[in-house]
Amino acid sequence: MNVLVTGANGFIGKNFILSLRDQEHINVITFTREDSYEDLPAKLECVDWVFHLAGTNRPECEDDFYTGNAVLTEMIAKAIRASGRVIHLVFTSSIQVEVENAYGSSKLSAEKTLFQLKKDIGNEVYIYRLPNVFGKWARPNYNSVVATFCHNLIRDIPIKINDPSAIIRLVYIDDVVSSFIALLSGGDLASSHKNTFSVNVEPEYSLTVGALAQQIERFKASRISMITEPVGTGLVRCLYSTYVSYLPTNYFNYTVQQHEDERGMFVEMLKTSNAGQFSFFTAYPGVTRGGHFHHSKTEKFLIIKGNACFRFRHMLTGEYYEIYTSGEQSEIVETVPGWSHDVTNVGNDDLICMLWANEIFDRDNPDTFGCAID
Repeated sequence: MNVLVTGANGFIGKNFILSLRDQEHINVITFTREDSYEDLPAKLECVDWVFHLAGTNRPECEDDFYTGNAVLTEMIAKAIRASGRVIHLVFTSSIQVEVENAYGSSKLSAEKTLFQLKKDIGNEVYIYRLPNVFGKWARPNYNSVVATFCHNLIRDIPIKINDPSAIIRLVYIDDVVSSFIALLSGGDLASSHKNTFSVNVEPEYSLTVGALAQQIERFKASRISMITEPVGTGLVRCLYSTYVSYLPTNYFNYTVQQHEDERGMFVEMLKTSNAGQFSFFTAYPGVTRGGHFHHSKTEKFLIIKGNACFRFRHMLTGEYYEIYTSGEQSEIVETVPGWSHDVTNVGNDDLICMLWANEIFDRDNPDTFGCAID
């Protein structure tokens, strides 16, 4: 399958082309600002699909909206007609077509051109009236408020918010690209939109500009507090991925505090608001760490390197139990409320152990009470 992508060097184009690399039997042909209208016929000779992602949205002259959006689309439609072939086409329009401005009008004119093309030659045309698209590689301080906020806040550059209560509609770049690829596959998405002309990207998110800024500021603060936002699903996941993509290379790494004494080292790595925290510790040969019990707190230990003996004693019955484990086997040892526990390095090398606790350590209410096993 041959796919022509206009605007290949743009934000959406770059993400789409990167994802197409993972698709077998797809040959990508590009049309960029370096090409001219005269190049279109040759580029369309063997094309099965056109993804018309090129457009103008921040021109120096308002007339350039028409040239960059309406006229370019007319040239593509003309070249498809001249090819004598039925070439399917996807066009990234904008929700601005519903607003009376030059940008929206130029996109609406392009839509009408493509609707007429579909009527005349019977090719499939899919229109995406996109809200604000965000994700990696969007240009900051240009046409993406998410990119601007991420880029500037990371670098301590002030951001300007005229109306914090203003609602912004968002779709994530990966969801846009996934929808494109679903069309190419000819599956349910293509079938269900065959006669509807327009396609909506799902999910679509909405939040206020003020809430967006606050969320991104919390991402930045998490390196200090070590408390991560819930970045595993939904909008927060997408925003965090975007935020991290704007880190300059000298921000790829950061240090955390080390606590070291005669027993070894202890380092907290990451904390969560509702699922505990992660850390690791070391223990020198012969050293025992722990010797306490919890009423409610639970922990999971994983030996990464070395040999360890975990000892447990029931606080009421005195029942004793021990476990030997090492870095040679991936085995979780879990502490149980009401049992005193400790861990001893029984090897000749330093012990390295990863630790998860189900709650963030609270110095004022630690739920940790000293009680030696012996």
